[in-house]
Amino acid sequence: MSSFILAVLAVFAIAGPGYAGPPQNFVLYDTPVPVPELQFTDGEGRPRTLADFRGKVVLLNVWATWCLPCRTEMPTLDRLQATLGGSDFEVVALSIDRGGVDAVKTFYTEIGIQRLAIHVDTSRKAGFALATAGLPTTLLIDAQDRELGRLIGPAEWDAPDMVAFLKSIIEREGERLAAPQNKEKPQ
Repeated sequence: MSSFILAVLAVFAIAGPGYAGPPQNFVLYDTPVPVPELQFTDGEGRPRTLADFRGKVVLLNVWATWCLPCRTEMPTLDRLQATLGGSDFEVVALSIDRGGVDAVKTFYTEIGIQRLAIHVDTSRKAGFALATAGLPTTLLIDAQDRELGRLIGPAEWDAPDMVAFLKSIIEREGERLAAPQNKEKPQ
């Protein structure tokens, strides 16, 4: 057997059943990385942080209305939210537009975004804190606010391979959270 086939079999053995590998260009880390505290506002101008989403898997997409690749991928994020959004998963589209909520509302109306909530960081501090290398940048964050991986650049977020990958992450997080915590045994 070739070393390539053995490597592929090893990945499947380690990953276990039901695990879908990351789509092309998605970098999944070996160990989750802490996410810095981010402050932004919602569509009503209320302060928000990532801690507001703790307990869910979050797909955090940093974008702007003036970014052409961002404009193209936003409908796919909207459809992904429609498909997977709920108590276990949420797409958090974080605009860094200086025009604020009004610019995002206008954009959402223009292209028919219906399921994504509005989140805005007009200071653009989130992009710096997350070390985004360009727009769009999307982080996959576990239920404990740790980054599992990221994708720099646009993607078809509602493509079957992407949905399967994200479902496998959501299921794995659900199993991890449901598992009894390791407790020290009395001596």
